[in-house]
Amino acid sequence: MALMITDECINCDVCEPECPNEAISQGEEVYEIDPSHCTQCVGHYDTPQCIEVCPVDCILPNPEHSETEEQLQAKYERLTSAA
Repeated sequence: MALMITDECINCDVCEPECPNEAISQGEEVYEIDPSHCTQCVGHYDTPQCIEVCPVDCILPNPEHSETEEQLQAKYERLTSAA
């Protein structure tokens, strides 16, 4: 399942550089996660790095982008093979 950033985001700028897939960018009001690039760090780390560094716990699973561990792994492989 891709992650999403809620409107509780304080724009502290710590999550964006931690994302190995460059899925996080500044939105109009808060940071946003591109679900086509978010693998929850599968293939890179054991836990999502954005969640690890977020000081306000505003990063949650995105219910509109439900994915299995296998699908996240396949997305990781697709993203890294294109690099």
